[in-house]
Amino acid sequence: MPIDPRTPVLVGYGQVNQHDENPDVEPVDLMVQAARAAADPRLLEAVDAVRVVNLLSWRYRDPGLLLAQRIRADKAVTRYTGIGGNVPQTLVNMACLDIQQGKADVVLIAGAETWRTRSRIRAAGRRPDWTKQDESVPSAPGGDESVPMAAPSDIRINLDRPAYVYPMFEQALRIAAGETPDEHRRRIGELWAQFSAVAADNPHAWNREALTPEQIWQPSASNRMISWPYTKLMNSNNMVDQGAVLIVASAETARHLQIPSDRWVFPYAGADSHDTYAIAERAEFHTSPAIRIAGRRALELAGAGVDDMDLVDVYSCFPSAVQVAARELGLPVGKPDRPLTVTGGLTFAGGPWNNYVTHSIATMAERLAAQPGQRGLITANGGYLTKHSFGVYGTEPPKHEFRWEDVQSEVDREPTRTAVVEWSGVGTVESWTTPVDRDGAPEKAFLAVRTPEDARVLAVITDRAGAEATVRDDIAGAAVRVHADGTASLE
Repeated sequence: MPIDPRTPVLVGYGQVNQHDENPDVEPVDLMVQAARAAADPRLLEAVDAVRVVNLLSWRYRDPGLLLAQRIRADKAVTRYTGIGGNVPQTLVNMACLDIQQGKADVVLIAGAETWRTRSRIRAAGRRPDWTKQDESVPSAPGGDESVPMAAPSDIRINLDRPAYVYPMFEQALRIAAGETPDEHRRRIGELWAQFSAVAADNPHAWNREALTPEQIWQPSASNRMISWPYTKLMNSNNMVDQGAVLIVASAETARHLQIPSDRWVFPYAGADSHDTYAIAERAEFHTSPAIRIAGRRALELAGAGVDDMDLVDVYSCFPSAVQVAARELGLPVGKPDRPLTVTGGLTFAGGPWNNYVTHSIATMAERLAAQPGQRGLITANGGYLTKHSFGVYGTEPPKHEFRWEDVQSEVDREPTRTAVVEWSGVGTVESWTTPVDRDGAPEKAFLAVRTPEDARVLAVITDRAGAEATVRDDIAGAAVRVHADGTASLE
């Protein structure tokens, strides 16, 4: 069956890790290395679009321009994205549409972080001496993929980071499953140990040491509790120096450049959507309508079901993100013979801020190219389980053109919950998390509280004795008094 010349094909995929203790490396350096690992100079020089995932380690006016200059992609049009772990898959989806519609022939997607090196330089009291583009370089254009990370209900109690929000989702999962805290911690320790085992076999993983469940869920000197029920090893690891590059080309260009067909991986379909931005307005903390609707739609567009996927990588910043997504998509959780990652996840393979999914797609492509005939599903997540992107891939030529859909209109019809910002009275605990200090002592406890009207209010226990009770006892469904200033106390 002949392949349409405008068929998008993933023809380049490269990854790099920088483990040196005192490197002189910045993000653009890693992107260049990853680009050269992804493709030979002929393909790199043919790139006509460079799209760079938002960087946190350093600010460039136009990182794509620096990259294009160094790989000699002289005709490349550059773009820089907003923030979100969903962005890399969204970029692939958009690149496929652009190639299919004749707007581009070779699109390079790149990202890199040198957060580990930056942190070490700053700890030594210095500022990184990295590339600075002067004001003669226009800032790269880009779409607004930024994720509103906080709503007024979050801000007033300083519920301001993923390490606090995702463990609240985890408690909600536990409560919905009817598990005791110890049963649940052991189970997610087993799940994360399976991810660790995958990382041990992934040559691109940052940490390739396979860990036991007990090493993961039990606090220790090297694995302190961060925010109950999550230890450090249940959090994404952003202390990495990693870069990755993907190159999508038209089949016509790939043939012209004589790229071996055994490197070709076809994106079949994709979908994008987002859940309610304000977490207090989510119908439930243990569900995601956007994942359910967009994930299944991507599979439908690819003419497949979830059971047809030989390989899967579920976005894995925290265990709750994996469990919610897997259950919405109908994937079994915790089965060693059907791992939910090809990389090992953001704890073990590495969590380079917005760019993890560039790595997961690259690893998926490598795995598929090594096993012709298989298909794979990528999920991507930005914000607090908020923005979602999906991609279905395979090595067999597609039977139809690349298909993509934004399913937001359908997601917006799903029920939400009334959130109240300023409220006082007695409600019941829906979910919670308890941040601890470096000595393991509870500092405070963030609560999601249901009011008698079944609305939700977010509150915080600020006294240490009250916080300790939230670790010592299972307070699910307990009565709690919420004050007008957002503080709370158990009844």
